[in-house]
Amino acid sequence: MFHELFNRKFGVETIMVDMTDLDAVKQVITPGTRLVHIKTPDNPTNGVTDIEAIAKIAHENGALLSVDNTFASPFNQKPLELGADFVVEALTKFINGHGDAQGGAIISNDLETMDRIRYEAQVNVGSVISPFNAWQIFRGSVTFPLRMQRINESSQKIAEWLEQRKNVTFVSYPGLKSNPGHELAKRQMKNGYGGVISFGVDTDDKTVERFCAALKVVTFAVSLGHDESLIFPQPSYDERINLYPEKFRKGFIRFSVGLEEPKDIIADLDQALNAIGL
Repeated sequence: MFHELFNRKFGVETIMVDMTDLDAVKQVITPGTRLVHIKTPDNPTNGVTDIEAIAKIAHENGALLSVDNTFASPFNQKPLELGADFVVEALTKFINGHGDAQGGAIISNDLETMDRIRYEAQVNVGSVISPFNAWQIFRGSVTFPLRMQRINESSQKIAEWLEQRKNVTFVSYPGLKSNPGHELAKRQMKNGYGGVISFGVDTDDKTVERFCAALKVVTFAVSLGHDESLIFPQPSYDERINLYPEKFRKGFIRFSVGLEEPKDIIADLDQALNAIGL
């Protein structure tokens, strides 16, 4: 979308940069920059970006800041209170929470900004959610706070267990003290650290797939934020993995924690690791 549609069709230049590196952001921003867009924690490595600091950089240069809040969810993080101009929420994920509807929301404190977005996205582009999807998401949102609290608690326990498990090469979760963004996450994620854990195992792609297939409680699927736990590997032949720091490039697995008992999830991960000799 950024490189093909926006650039070639509309002449909009996009610069990709590590948003956790404030100096790198300052170096690439220009007088022509109109929008700075971040995702924190990021997908899939769980890097944590300083929303307040990036907002200051953007505003000092006449740009707006948008924040993709998918991994944190509005239960854990409120970017508008940290200086963002608008926030993007994936209604498909934790807010719906049942893996049966697709939708998204753009939210702002500025009514003028919202009117522009509403007109340009809905009227000009036609990005309007279907009534049935809207109803399903509304239904799921009623239990969202309770689900998110449970997911936060379970994810912390599972991340701590994974960190102690032999042959697990890394665990990236904002709630772990070992995560470089932990102290920042404590400041801007008020209620918990979300339901996505990234971790690695010391083996090849085929063995990682065998591990995922050996799971009995956790489902081998690509999405996240559902009531059931979902797991999906990032194979080394996927060129996108070269964008990650070196430690994330072997045996990378993204794990979305669901509502099952954490002890059952841990037991399932344990038996599947044992099944592949790890």
